[in-house]
Amino acid sequence: MAVVISVTNQKGGVGKTTTAVNLSAALAHLGNRVLLIDFDPQGHSGEHLGVKTISDTAGPKTILEALQKEKNLPSVTYPSYLPNLWVVPSNLKLGQFNQNPPAGNQFALKNLIDSETPEKFDYVIIDCQPSLSLLTLNALTACEYVLLPVQAEFLALDGLSQLVLTLKEIQTKLHPKLKVLGILLTMFDRRNRLSSEVKNELEKNFRNDLFQTVIPRTVKLAESPSFGRSIFEYDPNSPGAEAYQMLANEIIHRITPRV
Repeated sequence: MAVVISVTNQKGGVGKTTTAVNLSAALAHLGNRVLLIDFDPQGHSGEHLGVKTISDTAGPKTILEALQKEKNLPSVTYPSYLPNLWVVPSNLKLGQFNQNPPAGNQFALKNLIDSETPEKFDYVIIDCQPSLSLLTLNALTACEYVLLPVQAEFLALDGLSQLVLTLKEIQTKLHPKLKVLGILLTMFDRRNRLSSEVKNELEKNFRNDLFQTVIPRTVKLAESPSFGRSIFEYDPNSPGAEAYQMLANEIIHRITPRV
């Protein structure tokens, strides 16, 4: 069975989509078959990898249509330019799910993944909406692991504490097997004293959950989405590419007993 990981944070602008895309690409480069589900109405994960939604006489082909049971999951799954990476895209209409959910709504995504991706993929990565919405709740009940990107700023620490409490509540009420895979420090600038202070605070309060890998703030990571490529194709020798490859290796090491 695939290892299902949700990449989430209630705060936007923390490198969530950048992490979902480049982690997926890093795992794919290692020979794993990876499905990236864009579960954010902004649709940036699909755009980052050059995958755009398609409409035909039968209507749009996005994750929303699969959730509404108008299409099955394979029919809204697109191959990326990487041989081992596939993408389920989204668009702004996905926001409708929060207002008009189907019956059994908090488990709609889990049911899709369990029934339609049994043995095809090694990893399923879910890029979540940056808020505690019904979409995010779906992602958290569909996954086994949660990856929490945190920007190197002090306000992000407050949001992280709130998010950890939310995850504990979901564990208690809906999903006892949910685990925090790790907390990932992003947009880290070694020249900036604030970044180092935030890193020290994370090490003090979340040492057991904090990844050793730190994602640096780099121009190349910011530029790569506009070219429709992951950092590994855009600038494979950059510090950002090195960091995300290290992250993929660290994640594989953490879940190896599970696999």
